[in-house]
Amino acid sequence: MPALMALRKRAQGEKPLAGAKIVGCTHITAQTAVLIETLGALGAQCRWAACNIYSTLNEVAAALAEIGVPVFSWKGESEDDFWWCIDRCVNVEGWQPNMILDDGGDLTHWIYKKYPNMFKKIKGIVEESVTGVHRLYQLSKAGKLCVPAMNVNDSVTKQKFDNLYCCRESILDGLKRTTDMMFGGKQVVVCGYGEVGKGCCAALKAMGSIVYVTEIDPICALQACMDGFRLVKLNEVIRQVDIVITCTGNKNVVTREHLDRMKNGCIVCNMGHSNTEIDVASLRTPELTWERVRSQVDHVIWPDGKRIVLLAEGRLLNLSCSTVPTFVLSITATTQALALIELYNAPEGRYKQDVYLLPKKMDEYVASLHLPTFDAHLTELSDEQAKYLGLNKNGPFKPNYYRYVQVSHKPKSFSYNWGHT
Repeated sequence: MPALMALRKRAQGEKPLAGAKIVGCTHITAQTAVLIETLGALGAQCRWAACNIYSTLNEVAAALAEIGVPVFSWKGESEDDFWWCIDRCVNVEGWQPNMILDDGGDLTHWIYKKYPNMFKKIKGIVEESVTGVHRLYQLSKAGKLCVPAMNVNDSVTKQKFDNLYCCRESILDGLKRTTDMMFGGKQVVVCGYGEVGKGCCAALKAMGSIVYVTEIDPICALQACMDGFRLVKLNEVIRQVDIVITCTGNKNVVTREHLDRMKNGCIVCNMGHSNTEIDVASLRTPELTWERVRSQVDHVIWPDGKRIVLLAEGRLLNLSCSTVPTFVLSITATTQALALIELYNAPEGRYKQDVYLLPKKMDEYVASLHLPTFDAHLTELSDEQAKYLGLNKNGPFKPNYYRYVQVSHKPKSFSYNWGHT
């Protein structure tokens, strides 16, 4: 994780998070452990819970506990366990968090619901998922967001690298590990053509699959068409496809009606953060039989003998059933750490009770820290070239309206100079 380690080496002498008490709710993986260690090296105290009941690596949770980080999580929690762990993470005598790092918004939701007075001492929230960001914007719109929040998900480096490139590789890994399937010639429908959907479609197409796309946004839909995918409604192909993958961040994308119409052996999985995209609850009825065939793989059997293959009970496939590339997570973890540093050290009044976005300058900085891994050498503008383009030689190199990716909101940006010009 080159950028995160560079940040740790550079800032641990200054301790920019000295006095920070960070409560986190993310996937508990080896990469998260490196982030937590880094936050500790920068002066923070941390307490952690998991944002997904299946993604925790027990050996990582144990290792963190061994070095003194309170961790409340294990792989295979029940729903009640999940909320119990979050509560134990937050509700402790003599320890009051002043920063939140969330993935999905469940931790933020729990504090609002159970301990709203805690927000009097919390300086800010850093959120990294589509689902969590959506919930923050809802709070902001309703006038209920009582602290500044940083939308890391819509930063360029998170969207373009974690969401796109990470999912492009991990979708195949998750499907292979759970089903041992061959992709060539399979008919697949991918619901959603945002960055996650784009990554999944590219990987499956490269493996020889026939890929259909469903999409509500005409811009993303046109991108799918121009990339060579057939845009359909789910009802049009549900009887014939071999795999259904949801990537929307929405709810009830795949309904019981869709599930009833799927062909025998259809594989159903979700690449979005939340478990709401597939209506799994509708399958827990007396007439359907559930058969656990291996870890994270269930056959759901209809009375006529038809069965579908449901992966991770409709939860996040790649982190529940496989692993994700460490290099890409270095990018995301570095943006999370920088956002925490900025919000924690910001003078009073710099940020209002609203949702903000990392500036392009910060995204460029995070990207630049990863280039040495590839022995990559940036071209530098001459004074004449910089003047011609109207740019600072050291960036930012693109205006704020430049679309590396499509951003679904119009987030505010903040300016923070992390010791570079």
